[in-house]
Amino acid sequence: MGLPETMRAVVTMGHGGLEQLVLHDGWPRPEANAGEVLIEVRACGLNNTDINTRLGWYSKSVTEATTPSSKESGQSTGTPDGQGGVGDSTWGGKPLGFPRIQGADACGTIVAVGEGVSSARIGERVITDNWLRDPDDPMNKDKAGYFGSECNGGFAEYTVIASQNALAVKSDLSDAELATFSCSYSTAEGMLSRAKVDETDTVLIPGASGGVGSALVQLAKLRKARVIAMAGASKQEQVAALGADKVIERTPSDLQNVLAGESVSVVADVVGGNGWHERIDLLTRGGRYVCSGAIAGPMVQLDLRTFYLRDLNFIGSTVIDGDVMPRVVSYIEAGAIKPALAATYPLEELQAAQAAFIAKKHVGNIVVCP
Repeated sequence: MGLPETMRAVVTMGHGGLEQLVLHDGWPRPEANAGEVLIEVRACGLNNTDINTRLGWYSKSVTEATTPSSKESGQSTGTPDGQGGVGDSTWGGKPLGFPRIQGADACGTIVAVGEGVSSARIGERVITDNWLRDPDDPMNKDKAGYFGSECNGGFAEYTVIASQNALAVKSDLSDAELATFSCSYSTAEGMLSRAKVDETDTVLIPGASGGVGSALVQLAKLRKARVIAMAGASKQEQVAALGADKVIERTPSDLQNVLAGESVSVVADVVGGNGWHERIDLLTRGGRYVCSGAIAGPMVQLDLRTFYLRDLNFIGSTVIDGDVMPRVVSYIEAGAIKPALAATYPLEELQAAQAAFIAKKHVGNIVVCP
């Protein structure tokens, strides 16, 4: 049976609010070019990058948190580039071309291959390694792009990606469960790897109920570290079930007092915002702060004396190393990590799914299924 010429896709038509996510029933189906595979998408997870990119939040002109009010005002949050877009709207500081199919966390089946790719790959169940590297210069992070940002992604019935970025996975987990891993768990594993977390560490995780936060809890425990998770009262039981050794309030009035007696060597943060300096103040001498997000706000205050007098290490983590996603797949196949699937929505309800994602009432990840 031949493949259809068109497909259903939710297409981001420009920067702005949820109204920019438009369902198209007859969008052209992509073709696998040389070195690529065509994936029939079974599920695609949501993440903060989808929303931040849609809004232009990565623009340096934005200083506020990614709150529901700033996200869904119906306006782009960044500075216009003079051509209807935002000049530095993507994670890499470049304009985003529209229309664009977003969605990074695709799970599905390879149904066709491009020139140079073995036809034996047809039928493989895969998840995506979202970092798109220059094949001639794969170690150059300045040349990296992101699936669903610099190219079309998985909020559609079909998508294409370079063959090396479609990772075969053997698992009894559902498609929706597998679609929770790519972005959140690779981000978390990249952070912990870069911070060299091991069994000697105590790791403080703000925002532990989110996709990356819940992944950090599991992956830090896999490294045998002690984990202190921060989460709202209604989510603490679920976060504890992920393996956290201690769960505390998301915004305690006196963090130092709450953690009296604890020696925190690593803060793994995707939150930022208010309370940032209190988390930094907890670090022991030579401690590491590793960051891959700022959902509560990118602008923070730092007393440089805390930084240099205590020999602290600040580590940014965005473009992961090439061995991270294969390692995550090995954890999945071994059953060493488990999905935190909060809810599934049909593809046509992506607007509602993103609204629920933004509301942050859930623990883990939200997924849409074509």
